[in-house]
Amino acid sequence: MEPQAVHRDGTTPLAGRARPTVGRIPIIDVRPAVDRGRRPAKAVEGETFQVTATVFGEGHDAIGANVVLLDPDGRPGPWTPMQELEPGGDRWGAEVTPRSVGNWTYLVEAWSDPVTTWRKHARIKVPSRIDVALVLEEGAGLYERAAAGVPEGPQRETIRAAVRALRDESRPPVARLAAALTPEVDGVLARHPLRELVSSSDPLPLVVERERALFGAWYEFFPRSEGTPERPHGTFRSAARR
Repeated sequence: MEPQAVHRDGTTPLAGRARPTVGRIPIIDVRPAVDRGRRPAKAVEGETFQVTATVFGEGHDAIGANVVLLDPDGRPGPWTPMQELEPGGDRWGAEVTPRSVGNWTYLVEAWSDPVTTWRKHARIKVPSRIDVALVLEEGAGLYERAAAGVPEGPQRETIRAAVRALRDESRPPVARLAAALTPEVDGVLARHPLRELVSSSDPLPLVVERERALFGAWYEFFPRSEGTPERPHGTFRSAARR
């Protein structure tokens, strides 16, 4: 039995293939979908195409979404986050690229984004001196959890440094918060977000063909029309001469 692909947060992309699970964050209208997923979408190797879906959550907490593209052996491709196609809208999209011929699968995952939710509140509360100690400690705890999902190395250390800054009581609260909101921290969390309440759409099939499938030519030829004045009805032999 071959090992099943597992995400960094321990979830398996196709765990719900036989029995799809309805998650806390609804995912509907995933496209491209041919005949509601009963027939495969088509692409050619190396072709980039967009996957879109309507994703929405309860309340005002931030959510995120990503595309999982699995090759014919069930291996997931690179982390592919989705973005809102219009600010404040529920339609999300991302581009993916299958690299080889075969029967692929794709699906959309949606999840609660506690770090982004915290950041939104912290930017309001800390400058206003509202529950400052509680807010900064909450952020430190979230960042610690996020760091556990980042591969060992400089990127994880970037998040750990933010944790230390959030708990450094020798610095002003605004400076502690600013250290957790740097572009470097943003970049790491964009690649390795802390995901909660992960929901998954049904998997959809994708047939990837060779590049020549993108073009072709049909030529219709009637041998009997290729005759001569002496012999009006053409034959395969006279057609071959033409």
